Amino acid sequence: MEDKIIEGKAYIVGDDIDTDAIIPARYMTTMDPKELGEHAMEDLDKKRHPIPFLNNDKTCDYKLVVAGKNFGCGSSREHAPIALVAVGVQAVIAPSFARIYFRNSVNGGIILPLESKEDLSKKIKTGDELKISLSEEKIINVTKNESYEIKPFGPIIDIIEAGGLTAYNKNKLGL
Repeated sequence: MEDKIIEGKAYIVGDDIDTDAIIPARYMTTMDPKELGEHAMEDLDKKRHPIPFLNNDKTCDYKLVVAGKNFGCGSSREHAPIALVAVGVQAVIAPSFARIYFRNSVNGGIILPLESKEDLSKKIKTGDELKISLSEEKIINVTKNESYEIKPFGPIIDIIEAGGLTAYNKNKLGL
C-alpha cells in the first residue's frame, strides 16, 4: 500500500462524546453538509472543552479529532460524521467508537475513524500538530516528538475513498 499521510492540528475531546454534542438535534432539519458543519461540536461542554472547535466565522483549524472511549455514542444519525468532514476534519482517533457511528462513517464513505491502541486524549493536547502514516499504522505527535500506534484497520480507507461501501463493492465486483 502506498503510504497515505494525514497531517494537521488536533482537537481533543473526552470519553462518551455523543452525536448530540457532535451535531445538535436542532439542526437535524437539513442534510446540507455546509450548514451541518457550521454547528459541529457547538454543544460540547464548555467547562471540559474551553477551546472552541469552530472559529467565530464557522471555520475550523483542526483536521483531526482525538477522543476518549466511545466516540459517537447516542443516536444513529449519519449527520455527525458529515458535520465533521464538512469543516475539514479528516479523521477521528479514539480507543473505541460507538459501532453505529463507526459504520456510518465508513459505510457512507464520510470520514476515517481510526482506533488507537491507547487513550491518546490524555497524551495529546488541543493544537498539537499530528502526522498519521496509514501504511505504518502510526501517529506522530510532531509537537511533542512522540509516536503512538493505531490498530489495523483493514479496507476502511479504501471504502471511504471509494465513496462508501456500496461504491466499494461495485468497484470490487467490476460493476
